[in-house]
Amino acid sequence: MLLIIDDDIAVQTSLSLLLRRDGFTVKTAENPAQALEALDAETPELVLLDMNFSIETSGAEGLKLLNVIRMGHPTVPVILITGWGTIDLAVQGMKAGAKDFITKPWQNDYVLQSIRTILNLAQPKPAQPLSPSRQRLDQQYQFEHIVGEDVKLLDILETIGRVSPTDAPVLITGESGTGKELIAEAIHQNSRRRSKPFVKVNLGGISSTLFESELFGHLRGAFTDAKSDRVGRFELANKGSIFLDEIGDLDLSSQVKLLRVLQDRTFEPLGSSRSKSVDVRVICATNRNLEEMVAKGTFREDLFYRINLITVKLPALRERPDDIPPLVTYFVNNLKTIYERPRLTINPSALKWARNLALPGNIRQLKNIVERTVLLSTKDELEISDFQKHVPLSTIRQESVRLPEIGTITLDELEFQMIRRAMDFYNNRVSKVARALGITRFALYRRLEKYGIPFDGNAD
Repeated sequence: MLLIIDDDIAVQTSLSLLLRRDGFTVKTAENPAQALEALDAETPELVLLDMNFSIETSGAEGLKLLNVIRMGHPTVPVILITGWGTIDLAVQGMKAGAKDFITKPWQNDYVLQSIRTILNLAQPKPAQPLSPSRQRLDQQYQFEHIVGEDVKLLDILETIGRVSPTDAPVLITGESGTGKELIAEAIHQNSRRRSKPFVKVNLGGISSTLFESELFGHLRGAFTDAKSDRVGRFELANKGSIFLDEIGDLDLSSQVKLLRVLQDRTFEPLGSSRSKSVDVRVICATNRNLEEMVAKGTFREDLFYRINLITVKLPALRERPDDIPPLVTYFVNNLKTIYERPRLTINPSALKWARNLALPGNIRQLKNIVERTVLLSTKDELEISDFQKHVPLSTIRQESVRLPEIGTITLDELEFQMIRRAMDFYNNRVSKVARALGITRFALYRRLEKYGIPFDGNAD
């Protein structure tokens, strides 16, 4: 049974018809007193709660009732109903424990999708071994491109296997090079949308002036160089999944535009006055701390709550060193086929040595080291010396390498020195510097401008 709490009879009626048509049993209440009576009579599976029950629009009544529901029925998920103009109220409600919010006027498909997703996630986990095994996970899900058996990684695979069949928005966090894109692809491949498009968007590589055109498309003549119509990434991803990488790099104005399409599932191509509807599963990723950005005002709080119903934090490779040897083996086996060297093997001592690499660039850096070694080695058996030629000294864990003492240097000064040294080392080759530092070229360009470090825009 679902409980709708709203003083507007039209809202009660339209939501009731929608939900009953989809097979749900529905009860309604028009004020807090009726809602509490209904909750005492029968515990619902889910509550849809309006934020206001009078001419007052502060949302205090809705927040008060939400707190009562959370105390008396802590396992019952709550979806808030609010207007776009009072979306800040929904954010307060999310902080108080609500699972999602919908804005008036709502999209029927999104309401049903949100309810099904939340009910699915609220189901208790089936009885399973305390520690998930890689063999069992591989039997249940498609994780063939994800290598490793570390407990942290297996817990992550268990989580994404459970949430993939839902349409829950997922936020993937972790350092650069930890495999966020692979996790996003795994979520899509294990979802009901696997036969539909999986569209990747690197938001860190899109300027604010091109943001709307790239994501929502444009009509011919919408701006100076718009010589033909263009379909945006959201429309390309319709019925499938869209992966928004580097979402922490978005400026505030672009965040507002993104929030609107995530909330209403509608958008308008540049140059058009007609709205288009879109049905997508949204997966986001970032190497930034979005909670800190929210506190500083550089990332919208309402957008943060919209994208992180499920958060997956990927461990750095140094936190799972036992997975380094199997990753090296996996890369070499792939490269044997690509470079037609079927007799290529790795000396066991080289695998043992690789386990002690610090690898600040994580899996991406390890793959780069292995590929360079395979390309430049003429031997069929790769040894430690073959790898050492392509490993920066800083990548090998050494007790003698020390950071500056606390208080002697700021983070900005340290970052400036590292970028300056890397630019000198790689002769201002931006791509190589960005790869060595574990950031994108666009992120490097921003830092070069920030610190006034001269560079040749064509030196790539």
